[in-house]
Amino acid sequence: MPLRDDQVERYSRQIILPNVGGKGQEKILKAKVLIIGTGGLGAPCSFYLAAAGVGKIGLVDSDKVELNNLQRQIVHTTQDIGIPKTESGKKRLTALNPDVQVEIHALRLDSTNILDVISEYDIIVDGSDNFPTRYLVNDACVLSKKPLVHAGIFRYDGQIMTILPREGPCYRCLFPEPPPPGAVPSCQEGGILGAVAGVLGVLQANEVLKFILGSGELLSGRLLIFNALDSTFRTVKVPKDNDCLVCSDHPKITRLIDYQEFCSLRKRDCDIK
Repeated sequence: MPLRDDQVERYSRQIILPNVGGKGQEKILKAKVLIIGTGGLGAPCSFYLAAAGVGKIGLVDSDKVELNNLQRQIVHTTQDIGIPKTESGKKRLTALNPDVQVEIHALRLDSTNILDVISEYDIIVDGSDNFPTRYLVNDACVLSKKPLVHAGIFRYDGQIMTILPREGPCYRCLFPEPPPPGAVPSCQEGGILGAVAGVLGVLQANEVLKFILGSGELLSGRLLIFNALDSTFRTVKVPKDNDCLVCSDHPKITRLIDYQEFCSLRKRDCDIK
């Protein structure tokens, strides 16, 4: 379907770009992206993807907006405190761009529902802030061959890597097993600079748009590390682990595992943020 006149105007700064044009914008409008977590990472990521015109954006979160979220979770406002984050996110994204269909998944992901949730999307964005969810999402995407953009943030640091199942390394190639309880402090315990969440969330959006357009070089096999205090980026090569538990030729993990026992927070704080 050709672009409407108002769409040509809205997306004009993208359409004039090399490697985008009208056909590229049509690809963006047809794309379906699932964002797991509408918090520090998912908020800026979803905002920029909606602005770019991604046709369908799914939002997964089981939490409600809290006052301490607002320092970094830019799709929510003070008036949204107490309402589900998915509802708040949908309200803000559709206000920004009515072209976007926003699908709400107000639930906690686990091994019984994640495959159904991710099945209808082209690419998955992991904006969660806990290890049980990260490993669950990685394993589900590998088993279902769904591209995944992972990012993590802590204090003044962030990291991002794109996972293309069967083509490059997965999260377990880098970190084979979740850390033991208490080994790694959470953002709740260690803090996070809001701008760091913004930088990494926008980088996730950038990876998604490159994937949709088939342009540029994705961060597959490369971990991009950002430090806010030094204002530096560095890239570390991540080789595919031939003995990876989930993505090797002879995986030991062939079904999904719930890793809640590894979470060092109270159960309610293990929800996706």
